Formats: sequence, structure tokens, C-alpha cells
Amino acid sequence: MAHSITRVLVVVAHPDDAEFGCGGTVAKWVKEGREVVYVILTNGDKGSAERSMTSERLARVRAEEQLSAARTLGVERVEFLGYPDGELEDTHEVRRAVTAQIRRYRPDLVVTQNPHRTASLYASHRDHRVAGGVVLDCVYPLARDHLSFPELVAQGLEPHKVREVYLMWGEQADVVVDISDTLELKLKALAYHTSQMNDFALVEARVRERAGQLGKPKGYAYAETFNRILIPR
Repeated sequence: MAHSITRVLVVVAHPDDAEFGCGGTVAKWVKEGREVVYVILTNGDKGSAERSMTSERLARVRAEEQLSAARTLGVERVEFLGYPDGELEDTHEVRRAVTAQIRRYRPDLVVTQNPHRTASLYASHRDHRVAGGVVLDCVYPLARDHLSFPELVAQGLEPHKVREVYLMWGEQADVVVDISDTLELKLKALAYHTSQMNDFALVEARVRERAGQLGKPKGYAYAETFNRILIPR
């Protein structure tokens, strides 16, 4: 990532998506002095096998887990948009809400999820794919054009041009980030998402294995990878 990138907006579907997809990279960026903000699109109110759990209580639990995880990585600001888990749609309302966040925080770089179902991502959650597609549309052209959502301009949210986008969990990734020094922080952050994990030791082993596989071609102990999209100016 170029040193001119100083502000990063991470936009994901659920609490814990950021930690799984880019937690080590986020910790690295924060250590380098870059500002990172999270936007969580849904409230995660469906992800529980506990039969006594309610959606209302789960949403509160997952928000608390996400705040703790973000703080562990050095992320001080987390925006929760609160859409229902499993029901995220590409609507005018959602596009406006995401566009507003881009214009508010004015990132140089946006990180989001892969909008495509691929061979290795066949089991990807539909909210992840919807989130990725919405974010790409908001980055270009909606956040850029003043005639898109003019009511946002009236609220003081001026148009903004994002420089680039990183997609998590892409095929044939062209950005490999060395997270050897921040993997432990990634795991510490993930450990806060207790509502989503019956066996954290197993999760930790899988995360270490995957990060090791991603880092091996570059000679890194651990890595996270992304597909990079440069946005037309």
C-alpha cells in the first residue's frame, strides 16, 4: 500500500468479518499511523446455534464483541448501520447509507468483501456478496458525484473520490500483506467474538494455517491477501 494512503474505511457485512478477513493488516496499518474506521452493515442477529438466544440480545452481544475486537487492533471508531443479518439487500437506502459513510470519513482506501461467488468461496454468505457489490457501487460513482444523493450534500457530506479498493478473499490476489508481526493481535481480536465460536483453539489453528499458506509464496510467516482495484480519477 502506498504511503500516501492515510485513511482506510473497512466496510463489511457482519461483526467479526473484518477480523477474519483483514485483522492483521488493520493492526499493521494502525501501527504505521494510518487511521482505520469500521462500518458494519448488519447487526449479526441471526448467527447463533443457542436455542434460548434472541435476535435482540444477540445483536447487543455482537456489537459489544465487535467494539472490543476493534479496540484490540487499534480501531477507535466503529459505525453500526444495523440492517438485519441475512437480509442485506442492494437498495437505495443501503447505497445512500454506505455513500454517506464514505463521504463522512473520506478514505483513500476502502476494504470490503468479495462480491462474487467463486470456486473457493462457494459457501460465502450472501450478505458478504451483497456488501461487496454495494460498496463498489458507492465508491464509484455514487460517493464521487454530487448529483447522487444530493440530500447528503445538504447535510454537509460533500462528494469524495476513493483512490483504491481492496477486496478480501479474492481469487489470484495481487496484494500480499505480511502480518507476521500482527497475527497475534488478529487472534486476540478474534477471541472476543465468543458468540460465534464453540472451539477457539480450532479457529486459531485454522487461521494460523491459512495465514501461513497465504504468506508462503512471498516468504512471509503469515499473510493476508487482497484483490486491488484502482478507481478512475
